[in-house]
Order: sequence, then C-alpha cells, then structure tokens
Amino acid sequence: MSQFTQPPQPQQPYAPAQEPGLRPVRNGLGTAALVLGIIGAVSGLIPFMFWLAGILGVIALILGLAGRGRAKRGEASNKGVTTFGAVLGLVALILSVVGAVLTFKAVDDVVNDINKSVADSSASAKPGGADDAKGDAKDGAKDGAKGDTADAPKTEDEPAAGETLAGRDTAVYDDGLEVTVSSAAAYTPDAYAAGHTKGNRAYKVSVVIENKTKEKFDSALVSVDARAGDDGVNAEQIFDGKVGEGFSGTVLPGKKITVQFAFDAPADAKNLSVEVSPGFDWDASQWDLKL
Repeated sequence: MSQFTQPPQPQQPYAPAQEPGLRPVRNGLGTAALVLGIIGAVSGLIPFMFWLAGILGVIALILGLAGRGRAKRGEASNKGVTTFGAVLGLVALILSVVGAVLTFKAVDDVVNDINKSVADSSASAKPGGADDAKGDAKDGAKDGAKGDTADAPKTEDEPAAGETLAGRDTAVYDDGLEVTVSSAAAYTPDAYAAGHTKGNRAYKVSVVIENKTKEKFDSALVSVDARAGDDGVNAEQIFDGKVGEGFSGTVLPGKKITVQFAFDAPADAKNLSVEVSPGFDWDASQWDLKL
C-alpha cells in the first residue's frame, strides 16, 4: 500500500485590521459640544430659562475645548465643529448671565410694587367749603334735589384720618391726591336707563379728583361703589345718556377731573355710603351721604 503525502499549503500572511500608526477618529466631543451649545444658546433667549443655558453652556464649552485638543493631536477630524460648539457654549453662558440679571431685576420690581401696594397711601380729610355747597345747590335745583343739598358750609372740626366722611368732604392723600364727593341729589333716569329698578329712588353724586402730586394720575383705575340704607344693600350704578361713563384718561399735575355717578337705592333708604378707590396705591375712602 502506497502512501501519498500532501505537500504543505502555503500560509496566508496576516493582514492587520488597520495600518500601523493610525488610530480611529474620535469626533464625539465636538459633536456633543455643538449640540449642547445650540440648545444652550436657544435656552438663553427664552425668559426664565437662563439657568439651563448656563448649565449647557458650561458643558458645551468644556467639551469644545477638549475636542479642540483632540483635533490638534490628530485624534479628531472635526476641528471646525468643535470650535463652533465651544463658541456657542460661551454665547450660552453670556445669555444666561444677562437673563439672570433681567429676571432678578423684574422680580425685584414686582416685589417693590407689591410692597408699595400693601403700604397704600393713607388719607386725611378736610371738610367741604362754601364753593362746594353752592355747586351742590345748583345740582339740586336742576335734578330736584332735597333741601339738604344746599346745606350751609361746614364749620365742624376736620375728621380724623380713616373716618367716614360727609358730603363735600375731601380725602387728602399723603402724596397730595385729593378726592371730593358731593352731597347726594335726587336724580331722574331717562327712559332707557340701565340699573334703575321701578319703585326705587335714584341719587346722583359728583366725584372730583384733583391731582396735586408731581406725577400724572391714571384715572382709569378709579372705582366708585355705593351701598344704601342701614342694612348696606348694594346700590346699583345707573347708566343712561348723562351718567355712568366713569373715569378715564390721565390727569396732569395741578389738574382735576369730575365725573357724575347715579345710584339706585330703596325708597326707604335714609343714607347712601359711597366708596372711592383711586387705584392700587391708595386706600379707599368712604363718604356717608344723607338722603
């Protein structure tokens, strides 16, 4: 039996996976820096998101600088992307600082406004004079006012601050703003009036606001309400062609504005309580008017 021998097969030379001296490209840091930089910069433009912009900006800047180091060593090929990511990270940081300053300033302004509103300007009072009495007498004659509309000028002592005022008394606020409410005069609403109930009586009052402050006064914030009788039932405001428009516009320093209001009261009501609130920065003042 013969034996056959197979000649040895030549071995294939081993081919390395990559050429000696080359390393894989590592572009992850640059890409991450760019993405975080974009998100951080956009967050810096959104109000109250400055904190997110600051966090992402720091991370993007660190990753961008690290990515530039890789690019310089030849370990990464996205030097431009990495640089742009670092720049965006720096922009996000700047925007976060600006946003923080603006936010804290806005919050501080709001707190100051709230404190100012809480510490409303209080009012002292001074009794009405002869001119007011004449004006009320004229209004009473025109609208059928009762005899007390033309009362003689007041001579009683000045009411204490916070005390309920009488007709023609003036509430004087700390900053110089003055509010005067006339006596109540009988009023006849027209046929198309709103707010008047059949069987009730209507009364008209004049509210005068004089701006003796050094700044403009926004009268649009003035509110006037009334209650009638000893039970203090709500006296609905009457709207017709002559009354009901309310306050509007700006009053310059040294000027005044006068608006007439009419209220619906039960027929047996003996008094009308009128409350005037000049705005958020002033206490409301009350007048007790005899009917």
